[in-house]
Amino acid sequence: MTPPPEILLVTGMSGAGKSTVLKTLEDLGWEVVDNLPLSLLDRLLNALPPAGTEDMHRPLALGIGARTRDFDAAQVVAQVERLRAKGGYEIGTLFLDCESDELARRYDETRRRHPLALDRPARDGIERERQLLAPLRQWSNRLSDTTHFNAHALAQQVRAAFSRSGVGDTIVSIMSFGFARGLPTDADLVFDMRFLRNPHWEPDLRPGTGRDPEVAAYIAADPAYADAVRKIEDLLLLLIPRYIAEGKSYVTVAFGCTGGRHRSVHVADRVAERLLTAGFSPTVTHRDLAAAPQDSLEGNPAGK
Repeated sequence: MTPPPEILLVTGMSGAGKSTVLKTLEDLGWEVVDNLPLSLLDRLLNALPPAGTEDMHRPLALGIGARTRDFDAAQVVAQVERLRAKGGYEIGTLFLDCESDELARRYDETRRRHPLALDRPARDGIERERQLLAPLRQWSNRLSDTTHFNAHALAQQVRAAFSRSGVGDTIVSIMSFGFARGLPTDADLVFDMRFLRNPHWEPDLRPGTGRDPEVAAYIAADPAYADAVRKIEDLLLLLIPRYIAEGKSYVTVAFGCTGGRHRSVHVADRVAERLLTAGFSPTVTHRDLAAAPQDSLEGNPAGK
């Protein structure tokens, strides 16, 4: 069985941000397993990947800490060294540290009990855990002090350090739709194309769609078309990289017209082409392209 291309052990002080790190890695496309007993590590590495991910060859993140069953810092080090010696595994360790005063403040703020001091002050558990984890902290090849990080800043640091090409890339989707058949529920940005003149009211164009050259030319001849669509494209080229930098897994941009067959279809295809030339890989769907044209949906022809 092909081993994961990369394995990362995520460990450190309770309250230092391990859950945030693992969630962010999962959003980046990593396979994530938390609190796996050390004795089951070999079985996990030899197991088949989850259904539907067999060809993805995803990196693997393992959350481990003082709360993990059979945890022993020295055993963790020995187990990882043994796997490295076998070959075929690239294993790193990220240790999350935090000042004791800040950890105590976080536990007080959230009113949670420290896992190693369920019936004592949190500081007792913090110091006990620091002693247990000392060998692992010294051995880890990555150390992140989260004392002055909030969850957002920590997630940003993880995205910068552990984004991997082809794994967890933001999926950009462009879609067209008809307002008469309802707004799409999963769109992040919606642009209304009903300000453009409507091919539906041209008898020769009505049976066609926005993918037909004659229909596309009619729409593009609208005096407002060139400036409006160019500005929309410029806006998306500004916003989409920002969404990606924020770690958004999906970005869906929807273009609507009345029936969803002409104006929205043409503009969605054009914008998708522009994004493609800019280096993105958008998927394009036309929700209502196959719907039958209906005068009753299109409104007053005077407003075409």
